[in-house]
Amino acid sequence: MTLQQLKYVIAIAEKGSFNEAAKVLYISQPSLTNAMHDLENDLGIQLFIRNNKGIRVTNKGEEFLRYARQVIEQVVLLEDKYLNKEPEKQYFHISAQHYNFAVRAFIDLVQEYGPDEYDLALSEKKTYDIIEDVKNGRSELGILYLADFNKKVIMRTLKEYNLTFTEMYTTKPYIFISARHPLADRDLIRMEDLEPYPYIYFEQGESNSFYFAEEVLSTFQHKKSIRVTDRATCFNLILGLNGYTPSAGIYIEELGGGDLICKPLALDETIHIGAIAMKDSVRSEIGRKYLEFLKKYLIE
Repeated sequence: MTLQQLKYVIAIAEKGSFNEAAKVLYISQPSLTNAMHDLENDLGIQLFIRNNKGIRVTNKGEEFLRYARQVIEQVVLLEDKYLNKEPEKQYFHISAQHYNFAVRAFIDLVQEYGPDEYDLALSEKKTYDIIEDVKNGRSELGILYLADFNKKVIMRTLKEYNLTFTEMYTTKPYIFISARHPLADRDLIRMEDLEPYPYIYFEQGESNSFYFAEEVLSTFQHKKSIRVTDRATCFNLILGLNGYTPSAGIYIEELGGGDLICKPLALDETIHIGAIAMKDSVRSEIGRKYLEFLKKYLIE
């Protein structure tokens, strides 16, 4: 197995086609096909399934890709540092549920730590996509929450994908509402108080099981509910329709304006916010820094 073969595997998976991968790799398709046959024979596993529409990565191939990406990323760092004699470029990708405190920590990371050159990415995604990103090596870390109702399913999925969950913060449920909401003066809000108002929650796509929902109220029946795909729309609907959405009680006003407020919810549930990562993976320096910045906003 060679580094070149690892690059071939990554290119094929990204392009979804041997022909398209061969073009970007500047080699002939027969040479690429032969190289993959040799690699699969050496490994004793099938990485790709070929069909008329292109290729599909096998389950074993997905696992191999995860490690291949890690190896190639480390090689790039080594080459930048010792061969190219250029400023070391930092790479860090993270996937998170729709938390503005995760964005605030990312801003701190860039402002206070960012080197001269970097390739950073912050993706707010559906829960299952976050898990997939970390599993496949696209993101070093994923930020999500567990609760009593979904912990068993999520932890089973993480174990299946060889991922770990490190708890960083524990809290009781809150909700976001407008500062002008009819319930804004309440010290504690009960579920029956919310019945007249629309429940705003994040779309989970094909993995729309309530176990993968971002909201702790996903198991409840709601007379009025609206699905959204991004945080800005969620906040706008809360303000414009007197809606509400569950939260962990952490809100960074500078990123969302002062029109939203957090109110404790009378619900016997516990929220555990944490970071997921590949088991036995070595945390990068920039990854460790990000978690340090994140902890600043996860204050009990």
